[in-house]
Amino acid sequence: MLTHVRAAIVSLVLFTVVTGVVYPTLVTVIAQLVFPNQANGSLIVKNGKPVGSTLIGQPFDDPKYFWGRPSATSSFGYNAGASGASNLSPTNADLTKAVQGRVDALRAADPGNTAPVPVDLVTASGSGLDPHISPAAALYQVHRVAMARKLDDAVVQRLVAQHTEGRLLGLLGEPRVNVLGLNLALDSR
Repeated sequence: MLTHVRAAIVSLVLFTVVTGVVYPTLVTVIAQLVFPNQANGSLIVKNGKPVGSTLIGQPFDDPKYFWGRPSATSSFGYNAGASGASNLSPTNADLTKAVQGRVDALRAADPGNTAPVPVDLVTASGSGLDPHISPAAALYQVHRVAMARKLDDAVVQRLVAQHTEGRLLGLLGEPRVNVLGLNLALDSR
């Protein structure tokens, strides 16, 4: 019996050290060597200070900025500690009301824009933290942003084109625009 207890304790200590210390340390070292930017949160730094991450959306509501996807995280929008969707079905009256409110807000911010509102500007992503919008969603906002910044629409359209990321390896995913990166490029003009 004593040998079984001793074997169990040795196994517990051994596996605690291997899975709780050695493996995490090894993975951390490899990540820091091979993917240092990603391992440190893919931070965007401006003037020596981190202003955000390429992986987590941020709220923008000023007309001079591009707006991202709505966030459905709890407590407050884009709460990285409470990632999640609203879990409302497409037929839910609350979701329909929220989407209509977002459409109305977009129309009010740019009354002359009669184009259909891209769905990613009025619906939250599954995580509620999506940092990207579709190129169509960015182009939908070009006139509003250009007017607010007193720029020509073509200048802002070129910025959108420059910040449009393609499919991974030309096959995977959809083209997308990182909202924070685009807004920072606008600010640096």
